[in-house]
Amino acid sequence: MSRVFLLLAALCLSATSHAQTWPVKPLRVIVNVAPGGVADVTMRLIGARLSESLGQPVVVENRPGGDGYIGFEAVARGEPDGYTLLYAPGSTTMIAPHLVRRADLDPLKVFAPIVPTGRVSLYLVVHPKMAARDLAEFLALVRANPGKLNYGTPGNGTSPHIAGEVFNREAKIKLNHIPYKGAGPALNDLLGGQIDLALDPGVGLQHVKSGKLRMLAVAGGARHPDYPNVPTLEESGVKGVDGGPHFGLYALAGTPRAVLERLNAEVQKAMKDPVVRARFVSLAVDIADPMTPEAFAAYIQAQSDRYARLIPELGIANR
Repeated sequence: MSRVFLLLAALCLSATSHAQTWPVKPLRVIVNVAPGGVADVTMRLIGARLSESLGQPVVVENRPGGDGYIGFEAVARGEPDGYTLLYAPGSTTMIAPHLVRRADLDPLKVFAPIVPTGRVSLYLVVHPKMAARDLAEFLALVRANPGKLNYGTPGNGTSPHIAGEVFNREAKIKLNHIPYKGAGPALNDLLGGQIDLALDPGVGLQHVKSGKLRMLAVAGGARHPDYPNVPTLEESGVKGVDGGPHFGLYALAGTPRAVLERLNAEVQKAMKDPVVRARFVSLAVDIADPMTPEAFAAYIQAQSDRYARLIPELGIANR
């Protein structure tokens, strides 16, 4: 009995010691989408605050492509010690697994949820060359030209892709989907006129303000305060189109609980920083309610279950 007690005591001391000494070297955070998108911008913002609070550099790397799985693989090659982390849009962790069958790399099993940060509204933005000046004119144009207008997204199975297909279904229209490797590349092609429109997660708002793009509607719960005359799709009679689940930070499964809790606390502290909050607002990102790692895990499971039902309804094929 005494030997068992000593072993348990040693394990407890080891965990406490790890929590007190971690981190002792730089952290590496893999963002599994392209530079320039909301995930990239928000992680770099949070990463700067974490560098200060943790006393170690936080190095952010982009590993886009493969519906998020290139980034998954980069993190999975690390050790469950809290030094290699994943920052991902909810679409890659809660939607893509229902489209890309990778039993060896199921994010719900391979990664330990740490903390959510926020979720985006989507903005129906078009190139100024388009004749439609408002949503009603846009819908009339699309219905007169089924399948001829192209919308760009950050990739297959992303929240904007799901939203676009829900939009097609609910508005009884046919837009042609063009997948990219991130919101940034899709935005660049929209600005260049290579595609006609996008359900943009907020990175294009600066170009709406400058007149390089035109906003016709908001796919979210409320109008944007800077564009009070632009209606939401919901109030215009198009239901169920939204920006999808929360972005979040993950570690490898098996990472010490003390590390997960420390990161959870530090990110939530960073999210209270007025500069961080202002930047999130400028990107039109709705800041997540505080969640423990366990609450975030439950949220992920519920969202995953939702998309498991929705994706077959939309006719989006597994790959």
